[in-house]
Amino acid sequence: MKPTTLKISTMSGKLEGIKAINTNTLTNNFCRRMHSNSNTICSDCYSINMLETFRKNCAEPWQHNSDILSAGIIEPDLLPVFYTDVVRFHGHGELINEHHFINYINIALKNTNTFFVLWTKRKDIINLVLKTHDLPPNLSLIYSNAITNTIARLPRYFDKTFNVITHDQKDNFTVNCSGKCRDCMVCYGRNNVQTIIEVIKKPPQKEDQKP
Repeated sequence: MKPTTLKISTMSGKLEGIKAINTNTLTNNFCRRMHSNSNTICSDCYSINMLETFRKNCAEPWQHNSDILSAGIIEPDLLPVFYTDVVRFHGHGELINEHHFINYINIALKNTNTFFVLWTKRKDIINLVLKTHDLPPNLSLIYSNAITNTIARLPRYFDKTFNVITHDQKDNFTVNCSGKCRDCMVCYGRNNVQTIIEVIKKPPQKEDQKP
């Protein structure tokens, strides 16, 4: 295994059956800042909860990914090759800088038969990179709304918004995200659904995936 090889996670739980490239939430300055803000969904971050408790073993391989993806542009022959229909960018983690997003773009360009989906709150990075780069047709952007019980407007370049509501607000919204992703796949393809709404989940208390 080359020292620059990215670690590919095999997700389980809600994301069972979906491959993902994850990064270390604990060392992401944006994530830590958002986590300290009690007015955001990030204050209940499942990823930080897991990495600080029962999934500490994931921190090292995901930090490896964070370092490689953010340090510079990865050479094409060192980018991973996928033999699967869909891949999620970040079951855990968030964009760190422009290099990170450009490397994701290049991964999608190398794997034209795989559909990639990136959940992110970093509109600033998306806007900056896409001034000079084209978004591949097999890469979809989903804007992750940080404010609970609100529906985000669809930002430029994004295909969908992902919004979280609390249990007491279920009657005021049309929830269309529940169960396992493989049983739905609305987020993992091109369709006319632009608004995803999920009821907030409690922090996980059991193994979520292999690192």
